[in-house]
Amino acid sequence: MKNLLSFIIFSLFVLSLHAQKTILHCGNLIDCVSNEAQKEMTITLEGGKIISVEKGYKQASANDKVIDLKNKTVLPGLMDMHVHLEFESRKGGSIDQFTMNTADYAFNSVVNSKTTLMAGFTTVRDLGGSGVNISLRNAINKEKIIGPRIFTAGKSISGTGGHMDPTNGYCDELMGDPDAKDGVANGVDDCRKAVRQQYKSGADLIKIASTGGVLSAAKDGSAPQFSEEEIKAIVQTAKDLGMNVACHAHGAEGMKRAIRAGVISIEHGTLMDDEVIALMKQYGTYYVPTITAGKSVADSSKIAGFYSDIVVPKAQFIGPKIQATFAKAYKAGVKIAFGTDAGVYKHGKNAIEFQYMTEVGMPAMEAIKSATVTTAQLLGISDKLGTIQSGKIADIIAVDENPLTNIKTLMNVKFVMKEGVIYKQQ
Repeated sequence: MKNLLSFIIFSLFVLSLHAQKTILHCGNLIDCVSNEAQKEMTITLEGGKIISVEKGYKQASANDKVIDLKNKTVLPGLMDMHVHLEFESRKGGSIDQFTMNTADYAFNSVVNSKTTLMAGFTTVRDLGGSGVNISLRNAINKEKIIGPRIFTAGKSISGTGGHMDPTNGYCDELMGDPDAKDGVANGVDDCRKAVRQQYKSGADLIKIASTGGVLSAAKDGSAPQFSEEEIKAIVQTAKDLGMNVACHAHGAEGMKRAIRAGVISIEHGTLMDDEVIALMKQYGTYYVPTITAGKSVADSSKIAGFYSDIVVPKAQFIGPKIQATFAKAYKAGVKIAFGTDAGVYKHGKNAIEFQYMTEVGMPAMEAIKSATVTTAQLLGISDKLGTIQSGKIADIIAVDENPLTNIKTLMNVKFVMKEGVIYKQQ
């Protein structure tokens, strides 16, 4: 028996030596460790992880799989920290809440998830939906459907009449009084309950709205909608449960309250002032700009009937300002984490955000790192993702040109690998 066991162990050892590896020959490699593209590099993968990154084109053994990317630039999988995979804005889409069932949102999310992955975004934060996003995450993790790695907030949380109140704009008979299960909370105790409800439902993080918003059927898009005490209760409860809090905010006062209360990120941040910027630097708060969403809603608001009358003036006021706000925050040294608000515009177009970022002064390498290194830091997964290094998960993409000289090439991703599995190769 002892000899048999020894033979089995030895056989397994020999097999491991000859296990198939995947070899990527990269014409250019942006590993997001160096600030330059490296020429003629080889990445070796095994079991969904990177086991080596070497200079030159390494010769493969007979059992290895070789992928020729010698005419491509290879990068880590991109990450978008603000998406909504359940829906996609369209003309007259406000009627959907009355005509669509949960199953409709679920089927939509399957399509949108695949589109997002094929665009080169292998990890996302879904910052609010019906709760279908939790099941979507689970289905992707179980490899039942194709999509990016999802960190989801489940349902977003705001006060009665706030940006996330799902019955804004309803008639009296339909309005009712939504509560914590619906993502609506008032007062410290209610806020704690709303967080615990999302935790119970399976959320990875909490998303709140500390100010009004653009696309909700409420007249004010920037006034504060939570007290600082309420936000502190949310943040502390989330922390107790191992979660961070992302905060939608357009107005400065709502941002100040949220930053002091300890949220991890400010989403949009349109009307931030110098005090907000100073607080973000003091507290280490990440800024997720969503420039693409701002430009998209401003453009769509010019199309008759695209949005309801109450949304149009907010879209025209808030939308055009986000790019300039981003430029100011970046130049002041605020930490920028890439995020676009996909769903407010068409899914799969996420990478246009890189163009908008570089147009106002962010170097291409920093823009790329904002969607790889910084996003991994925000998510607390820097040991697993964000760079192409030995020991990291094999989330890898490739494009035709060098994005350090032509950032627009990121809008046309040719190769997508997630956890060592190839989903796209052109």
